[in-house]
Amino acid sequence: MRILGITIPEEKRLEIGLTTLYGVGRSRARKILTDAGVDLGKKSKDASIDDENKIRTIIEKLTLEGDLKRTITGNIKRLKDIKAYRGVRHMKGLPVRGQRTKTNSRTRRGNVRKTMGTGRKIAEKK
Repeated sequence: MRILGITIPEEKRLEIGLTTLYGVGRSRARKILTDAGVDLGKKSKDASIDDENKIRTIIEKLTLEGDLKRTITGNIKRLKDIKAYRGVRHMKGLPVRGQRTKTNSRTRRGNVRKTMGTGRKIAEKK
């Protein structure tokens, strides 16, 4: 089964397989399948062509994949251009949503330890 140019895994349940699309999580996948009237536990290889078409028509109405990525990128660029607080945090590569940075935020900053000294030993005096 291919939707928006992406192959949905055949061995996984449709509820899980639809999450391979960017912008579709578990809850959105459930909503798509219930709107289409397809069983949540059905595997994508067992889905009929009629089911595929129902799912495809619902998904084509949503903003997903490239369009969604473009929208998000545009929103971040706008925040950077107007020098909003969130935009500045994006530019500096720091957490944007108010998290603490003294001890956490390793994934955002990289594994840089900023609390200790440089690690150099003081030269011995004679």
